Amino acid sequence: MAEANWYVVHTYSGYENKVKANIEKTIENRHLEEEILEVRVPMQDVVEVKNGAKKTVSKKLFPGYVLINMVMNDDTWYVVRNTRGVTGFVGPGSKPVPLSEAEMKPLGIKVDNISVDFKEGDTIAVVAGVWKDTVGVVQRMDFGKQTATINVEMFGRETPVEISFAEVRKM
Repeated sequence: MAEANWYVVHTYSGYENKVKANIEKTIENRHLEEEILEVRVPMQDVVEVKNGAKKTVSKKLFPGYVLINMVMNDDTWYVVRNTRGVTGFVGPGSKPVPLSEAEMKPLGIKVDNISVDFKEGDTIAVVAGVWKDTVGVVQRMDFGKQTATINVEMFGRETPVEISFAEVRKM
């Protein structure tokens, strides 16, 4: 399988979150979870002073742009390019150019490929955090967010819970 890279997509101003939601819905509908790994609208906290009162507000770091971690092929290009609100990929002509590691570092995007000793279907034990001492079967893994989704029993029902890779170990 080809390697996933981060790409920048230009959107209509103010449509960044709608584009993110639409792409995530398309990923789910077309089962592209293995090809389009993550969609981000980079945000930063800014302190604003209004009427003498300080207030911390989240603002878009790059208004009009969305970052996508994906494997570039004809299908993924078509899905992203034809999403409502997307005007195109950033790059010369119609050829998208992936971000380099140097460009991603200030954005706080890690490029470390984490490897874990469990996979979907394995039973794992949670060793830290809120769900410590809970045992569950891995239903889904998200390497972009470095999380595993397990089902835990709560109030007599199976409930999916997202756990960080760092908080679990294989049984």
